[in-house]
Amino acid sequence: MDWSPRTLAIVSGRPQGPGAPLNTPIVAASTFEAGGGVVYSRSDGTATWAALEDAVGALEGGQATAYASGVATLSAILDTLPVGSSVVVPTFSYALTRGVLKHAQQMGRLTVTELDPTDTAAWQAADADLLWLESPTNPTLDVMDIEAIASAARGRVVVDNTLATPLQQQPLRMGADIVVHSATKMIGGHSDLLLGIAVTNDEQIAQDLRNARTRVGATPGALEAYLALRGLRTMPVRLAEQERTAALLASRLAEHPSVTKVRYPGFGMMVSFETADAESAGKVCDSVELIRSATSLGGVETLVERRAWLPGEERVPPGLIRMSVGLEDPEDLWHDLHNALT
Repeated sequence: MDWSPRTLAIVSGRPQGPGAPLNTPIVAASTFEAGGGVVYSRSDGTATWAALEDAVGALEGGQATAYASGVATLSAILDTLPVGSSVVVPTFSYALTRGVLKHAQQMGRLTVTELDPTDTAAWQAADADLLWLESPTNPTLDVMDIEAIASAARGRVVVDNTLATPLQQQPLRMGADIVVHSATKMIGGHSDLLLGIAVTNDEQIAQDLRNARTRVGATPGALEAYLALRGLRTMPVRLAEQERTAALLASRLAEHPSVTKVRYPGFGMMVSFETADAESAGKVCDSVELIRSATSLGGVETLVERRAWLPGEERVPPGLIRMSVGLEDPEDLWHDLHNALT
């Protein structure tokens, strides 16, 4: 039966049969007795990993492979590229993604080109071995035309779907070859784990990604996989509530005299807004009381961060504040924001 994404998040990756537990337990084992098909967890995985991979794969429409972190996922994908390959990445995108790519270029492994995420024509004209898309982008929240870019791509297309989640877009159905998630964020949802996931609907790419995980040793922890799957179960209801609050806050921020610009794509739990300069943005982040000033995103708590202070984010507007909207009462959040802004 074709279940809705909300239902898939609940039923996918669950044990089946009389007497089976409703939740896949934590399998804390590195090695297994011979003859059962699973020999060593680094290469064969565990039931805990498999349950999470089945659930995310069902939501994205492909085969998923879990990694130790989002950056480990990126590194494993890059490990599949021959030396000298060319990669294109958005100018505004997750800073560590660009940092890893820059390091690979400095080491002579890759050539990297940055393009404006909103310049679809430039992306369509790019002649590269790998196009690394991010939509919405982090932290500017630009929306890329995935389908148009993928249809013209000469090389492999990867889409970082962390901010949209598979509940709001499924890039494999739009022509992408690989979709990646930092499961640390919305999938986990509680700021208590590090984990990454790659999904593809190509059998050979799926095998390549698993082989890369084994080579680079980017294996997830059993507890982290268990927690990520538990978080995934509630992601649809969390995201729906966070999105309602984000839209409300974006609307009110747009009318506030201390806010010069609001960036909100119309969906999701992320809102970025700008104040006059770095000093005023810093004061906002220092003045919030209910909202926490911290990095990362996607948890149940609302976080703000002035992104331009980070290495690699020098081109981000100095007064830009990235806000990950949590599950607190919307009016309490607005009261805190309003006080900090004024």
